[in-house]
Amino acid sequence: MEISWKTLILSFVIVYLVAFIGSLFTRGNIDTEWYQSIRPSITPPNWIFPVVWNILFFLIALSLYFVGVNSEGARKKIALVFGINFILNILWSVFYFSMQKPLYAFFDLILLWISIFYLIIFCWKIDKKAGYLLIPYLLWVSFAGVLNWLSI
Repeated sequence: MEISWKTLILSFVIVYLVAFIGSLFTRGNIDTEWYQSIRPSITPPNWIFPVVWNILFFLIALSLYFVGVNSEGARKKIALVFGINFILNILWSVFYFSMQKPLYAFFDLILLWISIFYLIIFCWKIDKKAGYLLIPYLLWVSFAGVLNWLSI
């Protein structure tokens, strides 16, 4: 299989742009008194989160790439399905860290979880490996849901 460099680069640019936007709402809010006061005791050390999220965003970008190169004319649907997921991902950071509303973030996280589950099924139908690549994302967001719930 020949690599479509344009699609691969575009996939990574889009996904890491989403990561960057989300980080704008997270950065600077991790070491606040508010966050420390609601942070559940089972929360991993702060340095774990950027490591895990970078791995997850790498896998999401690969999934987007594989779906993009293996779909037949479904580009608008791909953009819609991934776009909804990306918006929900960013909104979680907005609600949780920027607005300091863990309950709003939890409701967003439920929608995010559903969108990831749908994304796995959607991608699986186009390219099985694209679906598999999203399973760690679903698992991590499930764990994040537990942390989010415990901080309400």
